[in-house]
Amino acid sequence: MSDFELVWDARCEVAESPVWDAANQRVLFCDIDGKRINALAVDTGERESWEFAEVVGSFGLCRSGRLVVAQRHHVVLFDPRTGAHHDLTPKVAEPSVNRLNDGKVGPDGAFWVGSLDGNSPRQNTATLYRVTADGHITAQESGYMNSNGLAWSPDGRIMYHSDSTAGMIEAWDFDPVSGGRNNHRVLATLTNPEGRPDGAATDMDGNYWSAAPSAGCLNCFSPAGQLLRKWPFPVPGPTMPCFAKDWLYVTSLRDGKSDAVLTEFPTLGGLFRATAPVQGAPVGLFAA
Repeated sequence: MSDFELVWDARCEVAESPVWDAANQRVLFCDIDGKRINALAVDTGERESWEFAEVVGSFGLCRSGRLVVAQRHHVVLFDPRTGAHHDLTPKVAEPSVNRLNDGKVGPDGAFWVGSLDGNSPRQNTATLYRVTADGHITAQESGYMNSNGLAWSPDGRIMYHSDSTAGMIEAWDFDPVSGGRNNHRVLATLTNPEGRPDGAATDMDGNYWSAAPSAGCLNCFSPAGQLLRKWPFPVPGPTMPCFAKDWLYVTSLRDGKSDAVLTEFPTLGGLFRATAPVQGAPVGLFAA
């Protein structure tokens, strides 16, 4: 595996949700607290950014060329070509301190997005939602502290999810047409030194790659939860991997780091990449 290189010194407080946009040959990622989505053309290095009125927890690609975007308490549709915003869902019934967090489009064409509890210490008030193209949003699971780590197997028949605060990675058998789930199981429970799970991606071999900011690495698990690889990251705080062509892109965070750490690693909050050891699973497109 090649070493990582910095490709965008964005210095986001929390860079997250990298998404491979094959149609436009670019990787997009969000700056959550900066209320921004960034796009990097992988061949030319050209950059583009779009500003939002609220935090951007995550987003996904739409069949129409738009983006489906998780804001603090609701989901919007955004057209990068025109700048047009359209409210897709009503506000979710979440505590005011909570916000929507990790989200990803599933093989069922729906946008799955979870929330995180904003209390300190965190409580079990976070929820995982499913959003359809008609704006219908339904709670699927509850009792989390920090819903995260959404990803699907390359055949769309396994759904992965994590709770970062609890350190837990779970999975269900998944119906890629209806979005139905069954056969829930917990694959791993991880401590800080092992690497609590953050954002994730899957590869074409069916393995689950989990960013582990508490351990400064990426953990690669088999579908059964066996740890296959631990890939050290060059700076603390990797937040989410994304396979794109022959590359693996990973976002990172600055938030919560000491002045000493920021002095040692000034490019925290940037976008990094390395040669991918395997191709990534297909990227889902929202049915809108």
